[in-house]
Amino acid sequence: MGGERTKVRLYVSAELDRGCTVGLTPTQAHYLKHVLRLEAGDSLSLFNGRDGEWTVLIDGLGKGWGSLSVQERRRGQEAEPDLWLVFAPIKRTRIDFLAQKATELGVSALWPVFTRHTVVSRVNTERLRANAVEAAEQSGRLTVPTVFEPATLDEVLAQWPAERRLALCDNSGGGAPIADALAQASEGPWALLVGPEGGIAGSELDALRKLPFVTVVGLGPRVLRADTAALAALACWQALVGDWRRPRAC
Repeated sequence: MGGERTKVRLYVSAELDRGCTVGLTPTQAHYLKHVLRLEAGDSLSLFNGRDGEWTVLIDGLGKGWGSLSVQERRRGQEAEPDLWLVFAPIKRTRIDFLAQKATELGVSALWPVFTRHTVVSRVNTERLRANAVEAAEQSGRLTVPTVFEPATLDEVLAQWPAERRLALCDNSGGGAPIADALAQASEGPWALLVGPEGGIAGSELDALRKLPFVTVVGLGPRVLRADTAALAALACWQALVGDWRRPRAC
């Protein structure tokens, strides 16, 4: 969808306030200078996940460096849903796609989890984060999802915060339709768990169903690929519990 915010946006870690000077990474400087063909005096927007979104002017761009001066705040920092996506890793191109689209759909964290039937054995978390940053820049959101280090399902559950609800996406027929399961769900910290292509093992499902913070949900009559299931569940959660229920800010 098109939107009002078509200006170039970059994520930075630096503090943002009127009058500050912000330095760019070599990659960001190259992007502005050689890809977008921007130069001194051009404007763009910066955000850091804490201080809102700011208009900045380019002071200068060179080989491997860039300097920006912070001007005016365009938007204050806004509250966003506290929603984790816990997912079994999938192949490289599809995991890139999943990270991008999950970021667009408003997740606050991405957590790769190794289940018994997970085929992929390694995850490049730096690449996941790079995809999340790019999607956050393009989608207009003011934060970038946290990317947790991959862990086994047992390790994830051992450190699970008790106050965070977990919606377990299970297409084996053991859960209520997701719309019914989330219709009366309360706001607050949530997570969605999506297993690998082969599904979550029966013993793992049995253990998960016994946990007091787990809600088992179904995603319809068709067999979904893991990335499709994750994005479908995220869209349902945002529509029923999250910020899709609020009007879009102008």
